[in-house]
Amino acid sequence: MIKVVLPTDFSENAFHAISYAVKLLEHSTCIFYLVHAYTPPMYRVDYTMGSPGQLGLPDDERYKAEEALEHTRKKIKAKFNVSKHTFVTHAAFNSLGDEIASISQKENIDFIAMGTQGATGAKEILFGSNTVRVIQRSKIPVLAVPFDFEYESPSNILFPTDYEVDYKKAHLDFLLKFSKLSHSKLHIMHVTSPEGLDMTQEKHKTYLEGRLLEHKHKFYDLPDQELIEAINGFQKDHPVALLAMIKNKHSFLERLFVEPIIKNIGLHSKVPFLVLPFNP
Repeated sequence: MIKVVLPTDFSENAFHAISYAVKLLEHSTCIFYLVHAYTPPMYRVDYTMGSPGQLGLPDDERYKAEEALEHTRKKIKAKFNVSKHTFVTHAAFNSLGDEIASISQKENIDFIAMGTQGATGAKEILFGSNTVRVIQRSKIPVLAVPFDFEYESPSNILFPTDYEVDYKKAHLDFLLKFSKLSHSKLHIMHVTSPEGLDMTQEKHKTYLEGRLLEHKHKFYDLPDQELIEAINGFQKDHPVALLAMIKNKHSFLERLFVEPIIKNIGLHSKVPFLVLPFNP
């Protein structure tokens, strides 16, 4: 049983990400949690004491959210109708990040799948603000799906790494389970520095090689260059359908959050982006 949180703001971008997740897990038994977090347009005093429903007052925002969630659920069922899939709707007065964190812990969620943008869909932004906040605080994997990505089974996954991460503290198990589920080949990409690998990196690489023995994979050592340049170049020569990275304080993902404009960053990834948390 796989449990997935699908946040939605009822935009086309959000539904596109939901559709991707449903197609991806078409042959798996799953529970999908359709989650919408809301705050009222005009902040009412009764919300400071909790949601109006807790005080016995009408909560129009919740009614609207629940109605829209039910509409989304029916739309999914009409489009896909996978017998192995169950959909649970969940509306809450809360910030999206807090509500996802709460439901993820309570329901033992495996991963979160969401659109990269949100309602605005500004193409120059790699990750929208909601996606950034969820990725930054999530302790479980987050799969961010670009709005213009036409579904393709992730038969090839690019996994850039500097071997500086202790893979025992990252969600490597999820990546390996994910790759087996999709019959994927993992492409492990490392940009070689002039100094080569130190002892710690060698140790981490050896551990990773051991974990990958039963999985389709290939290691690549690329000449010294900027990591983002290497990712872009690799994707031109070796088309991949998913980019996976570990989020730790040394990764370039931190730069994405500080400088979220693609033209400034130079990362032109148009494939789904799987962010694996690092829990020290």
